Amino acid sequence: MQNMFQVPFHVPGTLGANLAITWTAPCDCTLVHVSAVGSNANNGLLKIGNSSDDDAYLESASIGDSHTPEEFDREDFVNDQHPHITDGTIVKVALDYDGAGGTATQDFTLVLTFVEG
Repeated sequence: MQNMFQVPFHVPGTLGANLAITWTAPCDCTLVHVSAVGSNANNGLLKIGNSSDDDAYLESASIGDSHTPEEFDREDFVNDQHPHITDGTIVKVALDYDGAGGTATQDFTLVLTFVEG
């Protein structure tokens, strides 16, 4: 059985600008699930990629509303594949906090789930 780990993020309050999160993969891993939500009805759009391509793993997708997370897995990822991420890769998460000028996201929560290898 492969080891699974999660990388959670939470940003409290109403966002007033786009959000950029970066972190470095601690080992070879595969992204298997993403959960993203705001506490309000919002127009937030999420992208996940790396330092070379900001939407290499997940192209722009709407996050969940009113504490009901939107979930993304294999069929939602680029090329309908779980993204394999090598040790040391800079993973980039971008949230367009209000889509194209819609309602700003409040209390954003994101959980990325990976398996080692």
